[in-house]
Amino acid sequence: MLLAGNFGEPRPNHFHGGLDVKTGNVEGKHIYAIADGYVSRVTVGLYGFGNAVYVTHPTGQTSVYCHLRAFSPRIKAALRRYQYSHKTSVADARLTPLDVPVSAGQFIALSGNTGHSTGPHLHLELHDTRTWDMLDPYEVLADYLRDTVPPQAHGFEAIPQSDGTFNGGRSRQNFGFASHTLDREFTAWGRVGFALWANDYMQETYNHYGVRYTTLLVDGREVFRSDVGRVPVSLNRMVNAWGDYEHYRRSNVWYMKSFLEPACRLPILWADENRGIINFCEERDYHLEYVLRDYHGNESHYRFTVRGVRSSFFAEQSGRAERLVPPSSYADTPCQPRLRSDRTSTYSRPGVQLVVPYGFIAADVALQPAVRPLPDAPSDGYQFTGFSTPLMADAPLSIFVRRPVADPTKIFLTDEQGRYLGGDYHDGWLTGHIRDLAGVHHLAYDAEPPAVRPLSLTGDVLRLSVTDGGSGIAVWTATVDDRFIVFDALEKSSTFACVLHESWLRPTGRQHRLRFEVTDNRQNGTVYETTFTY
Repeated sequence: MLLAGNFGEPRPNHFHGGLDVKTGNVEGKHIYAIADGYVSRVTVGLYGFGNAVYVTHPTGQTSVYCHLRAFSPRIKAALRRYQYSHKTSVADARLTPLDVPVSAGQFIALSGNTGHSTGPHLHLELHDTRTWDMLDPYEVLADYLRDTVPPQAHGFEAIPQSDGTFNGGRSRQNFGFASHTLDREFTAWGRVGFALWANDYMQETYNHYGVRYTTLLVDGREVFRSDVGRVPVSLNRMVNAWGDYEHYRRSNVWYMKSFLEPACRLPILWADENRGIINFCEERDYHLEYVLRDYHGNESHYRFTVRGVRSSFFAEQSGRAERLVPPSSYADTPCQPRLRSDRTSTYSRPGVQLVVPYGFIAADVALQPAVRPLPDAPSDGYQFTGFSTPLMADAPLSIFVRRPVADPTKIFLTDEQGRYLGGDYHDGWLTGHIRDLAGVHHLAYDAEPPAVRPLSLTGDVLRLSVTDGGSGIAVWTATVDDRFIVFDALEKSSTFACVLHESWLRPTGRQHRLRFEVTDNRQNGTVYETTFTY
């Protein structure tokens, strides 16, 4: 097997939750269960997974197979039974251990490109069934993956803290690894954190991956280590606190910190009593060494020396470094309000209120608030930062409805990309939740129902086109001759299809009446009726 991505790779707002197994850029490869168990869940269109199968194993783990083109006949039949018994076309079928038991190596699906997939492949996840922590599937499939290539470091980043300098400066600095041992001597004084840009590799492919094990040694003593083997789903967005997200936003390169931010609670990280931050308080050489290792034990070492040199910014007083230059103020000022990472912060101005609870940001954020007039919208647009600033969890944002509307329940929160962010209306305000401080958030109004157009009846597949230009489609249901029938929403299109031979309907050549009801996220509904012969 070849991988397009591995477990734990840093991504914006999340760790990559599994292995991306290559399928030769084609669909239709046979997918087999990795161990004995039973199909516990079948979903369509959830979480960006497209068509997905969940197999629960007696070892206490659940494997998840995503972006599938089709299910095995047994799983498809169980899915249809669930849909008809629950009278729902939305596919989130929960199955019992007796519905579809499977053995290791048993065929369960065909690979595809459904959901948030940019090309054909299998996305395979492994979870702790009880806690739903994400686990590294590599540990199960290691015997099927050939890897003799060690991880490679490309550069390190020095991050002086409020009382530190590096090479005489106090800003973040990046340096490349031209070799495994850098001859250049660096200088530092006070407290400095470091971050590493590194990737893992495998033969036979040009893809790069996240590094499983990273250790930072200072004079032979371990000050930081990471083991990306188990990530709680609830802490997924904390990848932005471990990585230098600001640098990633500018360069598309992740420098992963070798120290702990105060708000970072990832259990895959360990640091010493100084949180991995190195205190250069003696005028001597400090020998730093990074050790990188993959699951197969391939290992690489990167070394450089930092000399402690007393900085002009500091003077020695009472046996410790004292700052001569006062720090920049962290106070909230009218010209640049700030969100604090050590407490719940609130930003309130006429017509808008943002609340960011404690723990939702890893470091203080200097806001750059702006109001964008939107004459055709129920409110102005509000921008909090001029660059992407993701939150650890969705934060409540309340916006006042400045322009009267016929029905306030049709208002919803959105952004400049037109995404539906929901919200509840109360006493002239609508409160929704946002996950990033960037962009222009504002209110929109949707009183238009979805549009339904007939497409075709080809063979035994009945197709409709369903579109909605406002809040988006929420639910739909269909009946034939007043009896429920399943319509599937086809991935990456506006088409809804009913495969008649998978339903209770039989080809008798009779005329039938179809009733299709669809409702958007603001309760605007459309009923479409027609007849067809089958």
